[in-house]
Amino acid sequence: MIRNSCKKFSIALLPILCCSLIAISTQRAGAQAAKTGKLTVKIAGIRNAEGNIRVAVRTDENTIVDARIVDIDPKTLTAEAVFDNLAEGDYGVAVMHDENKNEKLDFNETGIPTEGYGHSNNPVKRPGPPDFNETKFAFKSTGATVVINLIYWM
Repeated sequence: MIRNSCKKFSIALLPILCCSLIAISTQRAGAQAAKTGKLTVKIAGIRNAEGNIRVAVRTDENTIVDARIVDIDPKTLTAEAVFDNLAEGDYGVAVMHDENKNEKLDFNETGIPTEGYGHSNNPVKRPGPPDFNETKFAFKSTGATVVINLIYWM
């Protein structure tokens, strides 16, 4: 009788074990399927070595997926940010030269930026931010390097 109960209990557990194993293997397969790569962002045209550079990788105008604060090389007036393990997809990069380290882009009384900024694909200088579609690019797991030239109005 005890042997019969154990057998019934084992048979009842078998479907649960099978489902658990399938769920675990599916999760692992999904995790392995995501292709990632390294994005290198090079910033040029920095006017001085004051402050730092803030770099944001975005999937749209309002969604930042990763960000870095990097130092400026005082000899070359350039900076570089590296984003490892970035999933394949469409991204845009926004950059600002935070000269006074107040964590925001400053504007004068007429609304003109007093600090440098830039975007991937280097859209032309004009009032207001560029449309995200102008800045986006397709990122593949083989990696990419994006060069952004900063814009200064003053």
